[in-house]
Amino acid sequence: MTTSPVKARVATAVTVAVAVAFLLPPAFSPAQETQDPGTKFYRIGPNDLLEIRVHELPDLNQTVRVSEDGSITFTLLGRIEVAGYSAHGLEEKLSALVTEKYVPGGAHVSVFIREHQKISVIGAVNQPGMFELVGPTTLLEAIAQAGGPTAQATNTIYVYRQEAGGKQAVIAIDRNWLSDSSRNLNIELRPKDVVSIPIDQTLNAFVYGEVRNPGVVPYLKSKGITLLQAVAQAGGPTEWAKKSKLVIKRKDKETGKEIKIRVNLKKMLAGERADIVLEEGDVVIVP
Repeated sequence: MTTSPVKARVATAVTVAVAVAFLLPPAFSPAQETQDPGTKFYRIGPNDLLEIRVHELPDLNQTVRVSEDGSITFTLLGRIEVAGYSAHGLEEKLSALVTEKYVPGGAHVSVFIREHQKISVIGAVNQPGMFELVGPTTLLEAIAQAGGPTAQATNTIYVYRQEAGGKQAVIAIDRNWLSDSSRNLNIELRPKDVVSIPIDQTLNAFVYGEVRNPGVVPYLKSKGITLLQAVAQAGGPTEWAKKSKLVIKRKDKETGKEIKIRVNLKKMLAGERADIVLEEGDVVIVP
């Protein structure tokens, strides 16, 4: 049976390393490169890209991607479970394994996470995309990385998360309460989370007649609009307006027929009548 050049070099390096280990005290000069401080609490998971350096046996150095089952295949050591370890924890584990089998004097292993697990931020943000989870990342931090919400963002944020067994959980959070620390809504994100901020829909109502700026009155679906708000956006009634005879024309959603809703705007302005929420396409006539 022939031996591959790589295995032959590794075997020679192991033999030399073992011999030197018995003759000399172990010497080790740490690499100049250090881990990103943000990875201190990061836990390795599937699809992370790891660079592993064995300082006593450079032929064992390799860059490897973590498989979906949370393991890697390491030269001469075979399959090793790595998911759930920090970079430092994995360094200790690999150092112990290499020391036990090949470097009695003590091996020194460095692990660098070159690519981290990712999350996605989509929808009404300025820079949607995928972002690496480098250290603990909260929902607000992820949205900030995506450039923040746009003017068309709805008030509800959805976080889609894969739970154990492949089930998907959906977490709905009101954006207006997100900064309220007492509500604990600024959750810490997990790998593969998808943060979605739906794009709000612009709807239209119409105000005509004795108002200063008659025409289309746009509004956001998530916020809605009331009769008083629509009249105000249209500039308010003129001095000739018959405020007690205002009419709202609305199409019945089931029959398609026009419905007329008569409103005493004068009493509404005086607080004697409750405001009315308009629907998309409503036409307000101020005679």
